[in-house]
Amino acid sequence: MSFFLTPVLIAVICVLIGWIFKSESKKADNEVKTKPEHRPWVDEDLKDSTELHQIEDEDESHELDESVEHIPFSSPRYPENEMIKRSQEFYELLNQRRSVRFISNEPVPRQVIDNVIKTAGTAPSGAHTEPWSFVVVQDEEVKHRIRMIVEEEEEVNYKKRMGDKWVNDLKKLKTNWIKEYLDTAPFLILIFKKVYGITSSGRRKTHYYNEISVSIACGFLLAALQNAGLVTVTTTPLNCGPRLRTLLDRPDNEKLLMLLPVGYPSKDSTVPDLKRKPLEEIMVEKIRSFSHPEAYCFFLSLEQHSKTHFDWIVSFSSASNQKSISSPVTECLCML
Repeated sequence: MSFFLTPVLIAVICVLIGWIFKSESKKADNEVKTKPEHRPWVDEDLKDSTELHQIEDEDESHELDESVEHIPFSSPRYPENEMIKRSQEFYELLNQRRSVRFISNEPVPRQVIDNVIKTAGTAPSGAHTEPWSFVVVQDEEVKHRIRMIVEEEEEVNYKKRMGDKWVNDLKKLKTNWIKEYLDTAPFLILIFKKVYGITSSGRRKTHYYNEISVSIACGFLLAALQNAGLVTVTTTPLNCGPRLRTLLDRPDNEKLLMLLPVGYPSKDSTVPDLKRKPLEEIMVEKIRSFSHPEAYCFFLSLEQHSKTHFDWIVSFSSASNQKSISSPVTECLCML
């Protein structure tokens, strides 16, 4: 039996092949779009469903709808020279802060730890929910168990989760998964964020911007530790949260955000010789708004002179405005 491909049959076959390839291409595109982005450095335990507009438990708003008395407020107002002096001294104090990984086992007064945590607790928070818990660990056995959990997970992080780029970026800091300071530091402070609260009736209470709020509190804590003459290193143990939460008997609504070993630097302590960015690289000052970029430079040159020398220019500027003339020159003159 002979079989011949007629032009019509060839056309039909081509159409079928094209349809099959097109279907497979669409399927592949849909898989790419629906496949979640793989980010191995993201701590899954820190993810939560606390969006800004949540569906809150029924009657929660009624429980919390209590009037808060507003009271008079005043704060110390310093002379300008003293303000400058105090701000400069505070900057110099915090500019000495370094991440220290060699911490002495020398005892630290417990009252100092209480005071720095009270300071952290003064941080602002979304709707004043104060969504933080500061767990203080001093017991040697518990500290060592924390170290074992952290080092086990960190070894996996360095070898698999973090990726070559991240590991290479850390080489200059000479870090690895060995965390001896978790044993030697007299205190460990583990900061947990409460992704939601519990009302007196057992209902969930929304914690707005909980991670941002707790992060601000961590900043206060770091400043307080520096002010007290203590050192620490900010650590965020990737994927250690669930096991540490269980070890420390914390509730399910708390997620580990940061772990701080706290103490004095050891006698042989070293830190990388890193430099901080100067002010001009971290601050942007918008002085005036100009629609013409050239106008700003021209304005600065004019502003150095007395305005009385430019009476005729101001008159010209006003006339230009009336005629809706737009140019870098007329724009900056109008700013005088």
